[in-house]
Amino acid sequence: MLVFKTITACCKAISKQLLILFICFASPLSIADAVTVSHGIAMHGDLKYPPDFTHFEYVNPEAPKGGAVVQSAIGTFDSFNNFIVKGTPADGLGYIYDTLLASAQDEPFSLYGLLAESMEVPNDRSWIIFNLRPEAKFSDGKPVTAEDVVFSFAILREKGAPHFKAYYADIASVEALDTHRVRFTFKSNQNKELALIVGQVAILPKHFWAGRDFQKPTLDNPIGSGPYIIDRFEAGRSITYKRNLDYWGSDIPVRKGKYNFDEITFDYYRDGTVAMEAFKAGEYDFREENSSKRWATSYTGQAFDDGRIIATALEHENPTGMQAFILNNRKEKFSDPVVRSALALAFDFEWTNKNIFYNAYTRTHSYFSNSEMAAKSLPSAEELKILEPIRDQIPPEVFTQVYRAPETNGDGRIYTELRQAKRLLSKAGWTFKDGKLIDQNGEQFTIEMLLYSPAFERVVAPFIRNLDRLGIKSSIRLVDVSQYISRLRTFDFDIVVSGFGQSNSPGNEQINYWHSSVADTEGSRNLIGIKNPAVDYLIDQLIKAPDREQLVLRTRALDRVLLWNHYVIPQYHINKYRVAYWDKFGMPPTRPKYDLGFDAWWNKSAGDKN
Repeated sequence: MLVFKTITACCKAISKQLLILFICFASPLSIADAVTVSHGIAMHGDLKYPPDFTHFEYVNPEAPKGGAVVQSAIGTFDSFNNFIVKGTPADGLGYIYDTLLASAQDEPFSLYGLLAESMEVPNDRSWIIFNLRPEAKFSDGKPVTAEDVVFSFAILREKGAPHFKAYYADIASVEALDTHRVRFTFKSNQNKELALIVGQVAILPKHFWAGRDFQKPTLDNPIGSGPYIIDRFEAGRSITYKRNLDYWGSDIPVRKGKYNFDEITFDYYRDGTVAMEAFKAGEYDFREENSSKRWATSYTGQAFDDGRIIATALEHENPTGMQAFILNNRKEKFSDPVVRSALALAFDFEWTNKNIFYNAYTRTHSYFSNSEMAAKSLPSAEELKILEPIRDQIPPEVFTQVYRAPETNGDGRIYTELRQAKRLLSKAGWTFKDGKLIDQNGEQFTIEMLLYSPAFERVVAPFIRNLDRLGIKSSIRLVDVSQYISRLRTFDFDIVVSGFGQSNSPGNEQINYWHSSVADTEGSRNLIGIKNPAVDYLIDQLIKAPDREQLVLRTRALDRVLLWNHYVIPQYHINKYRVAYWDKFGMPPTRPKYDLGFDAWWNKSAGDKN
């Protein structure tokens, strides 16, 4: 249900007399046909911020502008086009572009006007009209128009990365009504999220891309309407963004107090270990840590002792999703769920957490971990109504057991688990002979673990040792970032370590994760290669959820079916941002619930250069 403020509150330009006349003429319409005009849109429930809000609560509207921040990136880059599957895009390109709407980081899923000043939408959300701000312009001074919006969706769906086509498949048309009004019409009124997510796409300048090959990686300096422009770069090694002093949106509510640094630089390093040493040497200013070992052992020294570097863990309320060993189900050897469940028994998380991770992590038992959408108990009566139509297409355990990833006592002696794994592999037709696990043709079961980070070898190595005990010939293939990305895009792997991030409002992105329609589409996020009609059905049900209660129930149903098909070997998660930074930053007293909020920090030594 879409909840907005009334037209009286939102459309100050309409006089009381005209409003009364509007209501009189509108009265014969059904409730579904009623149109609301608003400054924002919420997926479910009310908007937190009223039409006259001046800034988000988690920013400092008086934050000084100025100074610089340097961050690290790993690997390399060869393109400024981050909308296609080819090339390796530079970090930070999102700073260049604005979208129609901006997210509130303290609400589960609410968006407010950015390029769009207001929206017109019927109660059934079968279409939406965005009214663009007349003052919005690109960095070259040309205005942002409805034609740019039409162009952006056309080229992204036709020539962009595959997820654009899948994500926005239910758009029937995008049309410019005039210079500053653009209408999206949807194929049905069942996909309630679509009216929101069309507002999250970067709007591209039609005049810049005319005559350019959009599907080709490029280092041509792109034009956008966002708060930063590219100032300088050294291909593959460093890129610096400069705050656009003529940025049109500096003082609008969704931008007030944000993007305060004059310069943002990303310096590239070969790997995480080198980057860590560079940070301690003062080569860059801020890092978010993803290695528990480094967090436990490397954040020491005089700069930490005397407070020049601050290291802290900040809790958040975001779903942590699923990080896992991803098994490529396109390969015949992984096509049987019995085999997949057997392989999961060889990963000893408890030993790994104690001996490698310093007990920093929690085992993941859900694709929607750290959220109310995780299936933590047996299906309720309401959830059973969702599952019943596909009962004969899903594992029976969905109805009788709560999924838990295999657990051990952490001493490294997992003989019981490996014996169970052998029984399952035998059931699936594999034979253990002369220390090798072989198929009916006498071929040994082999697995290649594809990695790009040397730091993860220590996590994979114990898993490989346990696989070897099952007679599986396993190896690690370490490649550079560019090759890794290329092989993921073409699904050229046995097992990789990857993750599926989730939000507080799952929706259309689930198509790109699990739907049959994208399983063979290169560049899609369906890395697993799932082709399951029951999963397709549940994705459709989730997208069509009429309210928050049903969204949660339908997401739990999807979670159960994914889990009991044993598509992945779940790993672990943490509900904290582990950050370290040199003591040069100021930050608002209030942090957003669903984000780190780094884009609202500022340089303490900066004067106000507005």
